[in-house]
Amino acid sequence: MTMTLTDRPDVFSRPAGAEPRGEPAAVVAKRKQDQTRNRVLLAILAFGLVYGIISARLVMLGLTDPADAVARGSAASAVATARPDIVDRNGEILATDIRTASLFAEPNKIVDPDEATELITSVLQDLDATALRKKLSTKAGFVWVKREITPTQQAQIHDLGIPGVGFLNENKRFYPGGPAAAHIVGLVNIDNQGIAGLERTVDERGLSDLHNAGFAMKTNSQQPVQLSIDLRVQHVLRDELVSAMQKYQSVAAMGVMINAKTGEVVALASMPDFDPNAPVDANKPDRLNRLTAGTYELGSVFKSFTFAMALDSGKVKMTDSFDARSPIRVGRQAIHDSHPQARFLTVPEVFQYSSNIGTAKMAMAIGSQTQQEYIRRFGLMTKLKTELPEVASPQVPKRWSDVTTMTVAFGHGIAITPMQAAMADCALVNGGYLFPPTFFPRTREDALAQATRVVSQRTSDEMRWLFRFNGVKGSGRHADVPGYVVGGKTGTAEKVANGRYVEGHYLNSFLAVFPMDDPQYVLMISVDDPKPEKPGMPALAAWNAAYVAGNVVRRSAAFLGVQPRTEQESNPDAMLVSY
Repeated sequence: MTMTLTDRPDVFSRPAGAEPRGEPAAVVAKRKQDQTRNRVLLAILAFGLVYGIISARLVMLGLTDPADAVARGSAASAVATARPDIVDRNGEILATDIRTASLFAEPNKIVDPDEATELITSVLQDLDATALRKKLSTKAGFVWVKREITPTQQAQIHDLGIPGVGFLNENKRFYPGGPAAAHIVGLVNIDNQGIAGLERTVDERGLSDLHNAGFAMKTNSQQPVQLSIDLRVQHVLRDELVSAMQKYQSVAAMGVMINAKTGEVVALASMPDFDPNAPVDANKPDRLNRLTAGTYELGSVFKSFTFAMALDSGKVKMTDSFDARSPIRVGRQAIHDSHPQARFLTVPEVFQYSSNIGTAKMAMAIGSQTQQEYIRRFGLMTKLKTELPEVASPQVPKRWSDVTTMTVAFGHGIAITPMQAAMADCALVNGGYLFPPTFFPRTREDALAQATRVVSQRTSDEMRWLFRFNGVKGSGRHADVPGYVVGGKTGTAEKVANGRYVEGHYLNSFLAVFPMDDPQYVLMISVDDPKPEKPGMPALAAWNAAYVAGNVVRRSAAFLGVQPRTEQESNPDAMLVSY
């Protein structure tokens, strides 16, 4: 029989537990006992080391000033704060985070506060040396010296080698467009927390809670916040408003463009504005967002609502006429026309010549109660609901007499925000649907789900015709842009100061809609207290606000995808047939 190597147990294997040949059992037992002892000692040493570290840390924390711990916790929280990018509808960045260094000190480790103060202020010369010396002379464990210093300043202070001084990297908000969309985006404070505009809205919608829970540590871990704003149109709008202030020497100018079919805000600018990267002027009274945070008597722009309610109620027809031969006497006052025709005027002519007399009589025909009902229906008696936190409440008459009914009809005695007017006029041209405005993308379906029907389709069609008629034959001629079928309404309102109207000082507005055969966008432009462009020229809305609106349409329509077309008819009356 043949035996393989694996069949030889004496060479390659032995029973388990058997001692090697030639080694006594006592030696093996002693060796195992020594191994067990060594393992026990090693485990004791490891546990002792862990508990020693824990004990030392507890002693250290016990000796630490609680105020120092709070300061360090606050600093860590500030450093951890990160915000998502804010982008326009095309993905262009409106706001983003960048990393910047901040200088801190640990006073309990500073050897010579006087020397440290002198060295630091030699680089950061804007610091108050007395206050800094006092801060560094305490026994605190952590204090901020200066937040958000430049890389050059960081390098210079680092080279000084001051004991007890260090740097922390923080998130700083940066706005690539500077003031381009300042009143929309808003700004943040030194701790990168939103305090105005949509930056504040983002915090209120849950970002601050994420920060407090520690789930917003890095910017790149957060999805960008997309707005409905088109940055290209925003630049055009702001540029035209800046030019208008210079050209007409006005104290302010404002404008907003809205998608008439969805209620999305495409562009909004209020001048003068501020740079959110250096917001030293942000809190000045003249820098408020006038579109939503300011209320104004808008004058004849308000007449569009009077016409809509009169036609929609059925108490006035397009074929009716009103006697405008003489002013309406109300006590010692008189309601008169700026461009009197001294004759009976048809409804389109009342709109064309912006007749206060005709509009007042139209309001009396429908009555005070119906007027108030429609104004409330148009959203002009309550605070506008929008994502911007800066929103003012309208100022409405406390007592509604016949005189009030007549003056409110042409925009006197009631002050609303320009955004409210723009949104209500969207409803007059889009088929009768009033949308809440939004600064975030919204589909037509979503818009209709939130809409309120305020006038009929027929009334909307008639209002579109009136706007276009005025854009061709009335005060809106200077806003007409060939190929884009622009319609609209001017408004020249005397400004109120100390409860009295000031003659010669106006808030001029123009409400533009384009294209009128299928309204896509509504544009509201206002110029505050403009001067005549040239001596002898009028300073009325048709001569400034209308021109600004026309320029914005001309420059932005292509960005919005509105294609120019050739009107076959030269007479706007022909448009009524297509409606």
